[in-house]
Amino acid sequence: MRPETLVRDHTIYSCVMGSRAFGLATDGSDTDRRGVFLAPTPLFWRFDKPPTHVEGPLPEQFGWELERFCELALRANPNILECLHSPLVEHVDATGHELLALREAFLSRRAYETFTRYALGQRRKLEAGVRAHGAPRWKHAMHLLRLLASARDLLRTGRMTLDVGDARASLLEVKRGEVPWPEVEARMNRLAAEAEEALRDSPLPAEPDRRRVEDFLARVRRASALQAYADDEGVQGVVDARGVGQR
Repeated sequence: MRPETLVRDHTIYSCVMGSRAFGLATDGSDTDRRGVFLAPTPLFWRFDKPPTHVEGPLPEQFGWELERFCELALRANPNILECLHSPLVEHVDATGHELLALREAFLSRRAYETFTRYALGQRRKLEAGVRAHGAPRWKHAMHLLRLLASARDLLRTGRMTLDVGDARASLLEVKRGEVPWPEVEARMNRLAAEAEEALRDSPLPAEPDRRRVEDFLARVRRASALQAYADDEGVQGVVDARGVGQR
């Protein structure tokens, strides 16, 4: 089965991410689409397994196979957790609704480590830009501030909210390069400290609910296998009824 067919025919959830989901879109913003597809179970019985992710077929579109998506979400991957909480959902079927109902099962205090590690890597890139060119990539600086605030609020409340709300204006000032780099650094330091403080009393559990997610995945795989069997039986029944292949 071609990768684009998996996305076209087997997507269970898709949404818009990036600036549009964060409430930071401007006239020139792209539309980044992310999604989850469910590869039919019989495909896993072959030597060549279905892909864990697919780029496209639309521009700025990326999708994960359900199992890979769940693995990354259990690890508190920032991009994956945010995808589960996009306010701009474009498609969701019955299995997708079950996945969304599991959003809290993926959340844990692990988010502090993963968000912090990702933020540190991005900050090093920004600092390298300052050393090399005298200024960072301001759009990336804006998104790093947004990410740090998102991590802090998640740890404080136990809930993930993507839209930046009232912070939109100040973040867009950063994107336009209107805020001096030392002040941006100070904001980053403050947000990182607030996230560390929030971790101590966070309502989030220490670990995600892996068993609940695994049970969901096993149930979905089983249903897919049974559906494939039923479809095959239906086709065979039609063939037998017509006498095709009978001697």
